[in-house]
Amino acid sequence: MTMLPMHEERETIELQQKLARVQSLLEASRQVHSTIRLDEVLESVLEIATKELEAHGAFFSASEVLRDVKQTVYGKVPDDWTRWTESDEPPGYASAPLTGQRGEVLTHLVVYRTEPLRLEELDFLEGLALQSALAVGNAQHHERTLEWERVKIDLDAARAIQRSLLPQSTPNIEGYSLAFRSITCYEVGGDYVDMLPLPDGRLMIVLADVAGKGLASALMSMSFRSAFRAMAGTGLPLAEMAERMNTLHWMEGQEARRRYVTAVIGCLNPVDNLIEIVNAGHNPAFLCADGKPSVMIGASGPPLGMLPGRTYASETYLIEPGTRFLLYTDGLTEVFHKDEEFGEERLLGLVEMETGGASSTFLDKVWRTLTQFADTPRQSDDMTALSIIRDRDACTGPPTGSVVRANGKNEGGA
Repeated sequence: MTMLPMHEERETIELQQKLARVQSLLEASRQVHSTIRLDEVLESVLEIATKELEAHGAFFSASEVLRDVKQTVYGKVPDDWTRWTESDEPPGYASAPLTGQRGEVLTHLVVYRTEPLRLEELDFLEGLALQSALAVGNAQHHERTLEWERVKIDLDAARAIQRSLLPQSTPNIEGYSLAFRSITCYEVGGDYVDMLPLPDGRLMIVLADVAGKGLASALMSMSFRSAFRAMAGTGLPLAEMAERMNTLHWMEGQEARRRYVTAVIGCLNPVDNLIEIVNAGHNPAFLCADGKPSVMIGASGPPLGMLPGRTYASETYLIEPGTRFLLYTDGLTEVFHKDEEFGEERLLGLVEMETGGASSTFLDKVWRTLTQFADTPRQSDDMTALSIIRDRDACTGPPTGSVVRANGKNEGGA
């Protein structure tokens, strides 16, 4: 047997050790990447570091990444291991950072043992930390994906619930055509529309818009729905109903006040052909009759829940044959073509040009017009509208002209 010179034998042994360390690192990498659960990744890394480096124990330094991870220590470490950065003498610690995609330090992988790590062991620790950072990134991405899937399921359920709370059909009122349409910007939204028949044959209507968009506004719209439905059949004058709803919303606290509600509350009397309206900080309602100037029913007070102790006034109008009445949220008027807004005037023009057909057909025309006007297919706000059209061949009711109610006092009509 030929004996190698001493220096060659030493180099051979070092090469074998390096090869073994590389093989160990490859095996460690395989183990670390074998799971996509964050806690399993970290536990595997600590066990590998401790065993491969023959350390007493290993741990991860405190980090936001680890706030929900149960186990961040493996093996035996000193009681004061959290102060590892203060120790610089053996027996001591060796560490390597786990860095994120942007170069930020996620945490440090730290091993504790009596003897200092050799150079090749430090290389192994750094290599393990690098692979661990990649595995942690994959695990975090997987967790975010799962979390988003759970959120999507919840949002889809919330959307279905919110849609189910809208009127499932429009009341059939002789001589009138009613229709509504509501499309949210996101999965759920803050627009609300309702039609509630009363025992005496009148119809309570409401169209509301909660400030903001998304889930928070949707929750407030459901609170508004409960308050409206609780008061709708009590016989309260509309102005007083608005005042009470304003107080209730204000008393729900600061977060609710940030989600104030603009609303139009109305009551249609199809026998006398009168409609009473209270506008609380909302876009003006449109009322157009053939041969007469169009009426824009503006706000008589601020949005509900914005300011305490506010009063509101109602107005009552005759609905003559062929009259068109439209409630809408600002999602319709704030459709843009470049820097040009669709605006109230264009929407009013559509109402004025309507020939008195079916409300559903009219709303189809409105949405087609908005789609053609917009320079992007993406909807930027919730869009809701309620249309009431009286048939042109309907018999004219006994009242004539319009009756105005001030300060919530009833001067006749519905």
